[in-house]
Amino acid sequence: MSKHGVAFYAAQDAFLDRRRVIAEDLAHSDAENRYYCIGKVDKGILTVRFTWRVGNIRIIGAGYRRKSRRIYEETNKLHE
Repeated sequence: MSKHGVAFYAAQDAFLDRRRVIAEDLAHSDAENRYYCIGKVDKGILTVRFTWRVGNIRIIGAGYRRKSRRIYEETNKLHE
């Protein structure tokens, strides 16, 4: 998962954010349902792509995306 400079353990931390946003990844859900977890970690707002396999979360990739930061902030503003 080092393609975007995010370690596996850092990607897991996005799921610990109580204000995380989970969204379906419609563009990549052909063979299996895939999702985004957008959560706050030490270095900022992290986007983690994942799927469910045999009852477990399988992380596909993670990175810092400006668009996801905007989604995170707008969603949490609505719930304040």
